[in-house]
Amino acid sequence: MAAAGEASSIQPLLRAGEAGIPRSVRIARTARGQPLATASLFVLVLLCLMAIFAPMLAPHDPLRIFPGQQLLGPNSTFPLGTDETGRDVLSRIIYGARISLEVGFVSVGIGTGIGAIVGIVSGYFGGLLDLCVQRVVDAFQTIPALILILALVSIYGESLFLIFLAIGIAIGPGTSRVVRSAVLSVKENSYIEAARATGAPTPRILFVHILPNVSAPIIVLASVWLGNAILIEASLSFLGIGGSPSQPDWGAMLSRTGRQFLEQAPWLAIAPGVAISLTVLAFNLFGDGLRDVLDPRLRGRTARI
Repeated sequence: MAAAGEASSIQPLLRAGEAGIPRSVRIARTARGQPLATASLFVLVLLCLMAIFAPMLAPHDPLRIFPGQQLLGPNSTFPLGTDETGRDVLSRIIYGARISLEVGFVSVGIGTGIGAIVGIVSGYFGGLLDLCVQRVVDAFQTIPALILILALVSIYGESLFLIFLAIGIAIGPGTSRVVRSAVLSVKENSYIEAARATGAPTPRILFVHILPNVSAPIIVLASVWLGNAILIEASLSFLGIGGSPSQPDWGAMLSRTGRQFLEQAPWLAIAPGVAISLTVLAFNLFGDGLRDVLDPRLRGRTARI
């Protein structure tokens, strides 16, 4: 008992000491404690820079056809070879990062935004509203994400915005369930009761007092879902649903050309396959590391390790 009391009395002193440590030092310690997440963040930053500066980095126009240069292997002029029409594979990989990141950020923004609002409202008000909302969420969660997206596309037609919206709808239910669980514990805190007692309007309580305190799981979910959204979009492109055939898209490159010429020109499948795998892995590892940093229960364990 005495040892436990001494340990509890030391904890505030340790936190006070950490408060005086420069932010750069704390960031460096976090990076050392999460090497995989740090490496993943580095990969993601490079990916974003590649998408932003694609016109300067790509050696050729991704839509330009070089006559007589079909299905060339990797060489000094075309580092990743050419496809069946004579287009540079490396340039199409670089420009394809734009589409994948756009799909990831837009669809995850839609999904986590809708899911967070539904989860906050459902968890805060409870009662019959919570019961009805959760039954609707259960119904959506029983449908596989890819099946739901295919159903929406078959009903409303093919468009890039519909792909964004469909992936967002598939992401929303799981996000709302996690946010609702966090809200159920946060809404019982004394500062929420104080806000109610002072007559604060309900929207202010929801989005000023509750939302910031449940933001950690939302951020972690969004970082993990980014990789999943890119994988879903690649799966749709592989099935022939998405942009135009000439558009540089990793999933379409893997399906329309990579699969057809797999034995004759394996680089057509290897390049987009590696790009998709590396991007999804980087987002998932970064999400895991972010969870460990933002969750105080895991933060202490990581520090000890």
